Amino acid sequence: MSRLPAWMRPYAILARFDRPIGAWLLFLPGLWSIILGARGVGLALWLLLLFALGAVVMRGAGCVVNDLWDREMDARVERTRGRPLASGALRPMDALAFLVLLAALGLLILSQLDFAARILGVVSLAPVIVYPLAKRVTWWPQVVLGFTFGWAAPMGYAAANGAFWSGASLCLYAAAILWILGYDTIYAHQDREDDALIGVKSTARLFADNTRGLLWACYGGMVALLVLAMALAGLNMFGMLMLALPGWLLLRQIRRLDINNPALCLELFKSNREVGLAIGLAMLVGRI
Repeated sequence: MSRLPAWMRPYAILARFDRPIGAWLLFLPGLWSIILGARGVGLALWLLLLFALGAVVMRGAGCVVNDLWDREMDARVERTRGRPLASGALRPMDALAFLVLLAALGLLILSQLDFAARILGVVSLAPVIVYPLAKRVTWWPQVVLGFTFGWAAPMGYAAANGAFWSGASLCLYAAAILWILGYDTIYAHQDREDDALIGVKSTARLFADNTRGLLWACYGGMVALLVLAMALAGLNMFGMLMLALPGWLLLRQIRRLDINNPALCLELFKSNREVGLAIGLAMLVGRI
């Protein structure tokens, strides 16, 4: 960030390029599905490159959309009031022009995929646009985020296998939704008090002191669905046994959780990158 020209920094901050964890979490369900469905090593590596670039670009576009919707709310929340639109460092028209650029890059990347994946990529724009509104109307915006961030699972499978869906890819998508519901509830605890003041809804506010129970349900269901997805895809037992590693990392999150410690909530949220990579490793072992 320090090496960027001064005029570019607000745009990079707007797209969260300085916080790559979001791009990682968007990419990882695609990693799983590509490993699960790929018909060759060369194709898998090419798709992983495209999905990695696409995750950075589309996560950035999603952040721009989110901040355009939320700029007035962000100005009233301690953690977000320094964002470029909330602080006035950028105007809404500047953000819209940047969004068009990111969307064009996203379409260029999407054009490199086959027909099924391109269709799913276009459909994914709907939840991206809807998600920022969810927190205004439902206590479950984290579920909407799950449908959005988990979309790389069916899309990656379609790109790797040519099929719009299969039992394995649907199980993988459901597992990703439960995972995202869990980790974004942890993340939302950072803003729980500010959200209550401005009327923003979340599963963090809904479950509050009962969050551990939600995490047990989400993470337990996630691991069970991953096992089912691997079985339906014909992966071997060694890969399924390897799921013990991400299972232990998820259990560690539950045991360490303190919803009144924002710094710890952020740390646990970020630790999901290692969870996702461990799941990818388990699937790779299952393919050998």
